[in-house]
Amino acid sequence: QVQLVESGGGTVQPGGSLRLSCAAPDSVPGFTLDYYAIGWFHQAPGKEREGVAALSRDDDTADYADSVKGRFTMSRDTDKNSVFLQMDSLKPEDSGTYYCAAGPWATIATTTPYDYWGQGTQVTVSA
Repeated sequence: QVQLVESGGGTVQPGGSLRLSCAAPDSVPGFTLDYYAIGWFHQAPGKEREGVAALSRDDDTADYADSVKGRFTMSRDTDKNSVFLQMDSLKPEDSGTYYCAAGPWATIATTTPYDYWGQGTQVTVSA
């Protein structure tokens, strides 16, 4: 089972920034994130997992949830076989666990198309 590797979570004050990373697992040689659409999902305590950003496979077109538009930015680094989520102007409601996922097509509406997931990284936004 392929498991993606997230990192970059932490605790910041409101208005602060974090940069989350999603990398291909070293344990699976040849697994290339460039071949997949990538989604980032947020799960707050006691709530369902919801999509916040997604990057298409073909042209890296990004889609964002209304709640994060203008604050979050996805990008892909082919050389590092990684995808990033830059999170700026963080709010307390952004707190929770963030998961990256890889699949054949990009969407923030559902987890359905995503075949591979990471273990999650924790983000806490608090004064």
